[in-house]
Amino acid sequence: MKKFLLYATAFLCWSQQPAQAQHTESYAQQMVESHGLVDFYCNRHYQAELDSAAWDYVSGLVANAVLKAWALYPEKTAYYDAVKAFADNSTSADGTVILNQKGQPALRPSNIDDLPAGNVFFTLYREELKKGNEQDAQRYKTAATLIRNKLKHDHSRIGPGLPGEGGFFHKAIYPNQMWLDGLFMGSPIYAQWQHHFGSGDTRDNTESWADIAHQFKTIHRYTYNAEKQLNYHAWSATPDDENSFWAKKEEPYKGCSQEFWGRGMGWYFAALVDVLEYMPKDHRDYPDVVAILHQVAAGLKRWQDPASGVWHQLLQHDTGFKADGKGDVLNGVIYNKGTQPNYLEASASSIFTYAYLKGIRLGLLDRATYLPVAQKAYQGLLDTFIRRQPDNGKLDIIQVCASAGLGPAKDPSRTGSANYYLAGKDVTVVENEGKAIGTFIMASVEYEMSRLR
Repeated sequence: MKKFLLYATAFLCWSQQPAQAQHTESYAQQMVESHGLVDFYCNRHYQAELDSAAWDYVSGLVANAVLKAWALYPEKTAYYDAVKAFADNSTSADGTVILNQKGQPALRPSNIDDLPAGNVFFTLYREELKKGNEQDAQRYKTAATLIRNKLKHDHSRIGPGLPGEGGFFHKAIYPNQMWLDGLFMGSPIYAQWQHHFGSGDTRDNTESWADIAHQFKTIHRYTYNAEKQLNYHAWSATPDDENSFWAKKEEPYKGCSQEFWGRGMGWYFAALVDVLEYMPKDHRDYPDVVAILHQVAAGLKRWQDPASGVWHQLLQHDTGFKADGKGDVLNGVIYNKGTQPNYLEASASSIFTYAYLKGIRLGLLDRATYLPVAQKAYQGLLDTFIRRQPDNGKLDIIQVCASAGLGPAKDPSRTGSANYYLAGKDVTVVENEGKAIGTFIMASVEYEMSRLR
């Protein structure tokens, strides 16, 4: 509560400045102080403060975004302190256990969503080592190693004899399924660990990078639609399994879900850029991963909304497209009945913008081709999704897809149809969701970094 009062006091002082002064401050900082440090949602669970938020991929996304903002604006020490507190509250003193809010182990068996909050450990490790705080530095290294080893050695994979052998399950409850989301949840932390800590064993390091590349090569092989230049949200190696009821049963694209979902593509695009930031350029699989990145970037450029510069919830449709009013019938039961229209969506648009800008900065994407796309997209984020509260100057971000998934068998409403993504009971449109707050901060950091260069 004491930290909350400090943040609130700082924000109040800022919000009472003249409007012109408010608008000269970076949007990354404004969003961090509006909804990054305090007052955000993780899958509709309210979080009052980042430093005491529960371990979760959404709170971890927000924390990592705040840490990126601190790296660009290191004078904002409250940003770093909040992320460090989040990490400390979520780990045992020696880093050997990741903890949930009840003090119990937070890493469930083969649940890839439990892993990406650990991306904060690498910056914290380096910074505490610089300060001479070897105890905490070792704590963060141990925690990062725990996550990497759990993914590499313990996580369930598609088995021998099946297409996609060696691909990580999205979760244990989704056997033999790979989702685009999972590439973001697992691959960047695996890649960062290899970069920072894995070079001591040359053979293991080479094999681990091949394992990371294999995840992209596998899901791209099965989900990429060359005609549409987009990837289906998910793919099942066993489409006849009851938990894969949503999957196409026949070729082409056997095992794929039905639609091209914005945020799923966003996670995938960002994962490619984040992994290639660290992947050795002389690794045999590096050109293949770069080629996938180029295909994804080109496809999303094609489907950018020409008027707003941002992207739709369902990428291949515009706002004239609606749920069909009939719903989806499974075993005589109607699900996802409604006529909700397709809409411009904030989290996907933000993460696309981040990935374009970062890809350009790293030299992975052609500047002449993609900088106009990224610049139009960033202005589109501000115009379409960012709202300023008139009474206090605080920023809000609107038009966010709360969540979306596929199955399992016990949840037949999650069909993966267009009706589901527009009218599903869990696919509601909300504001100030951490998945949009974090990705908007990340996009803003990249944009502001490009302006400072």
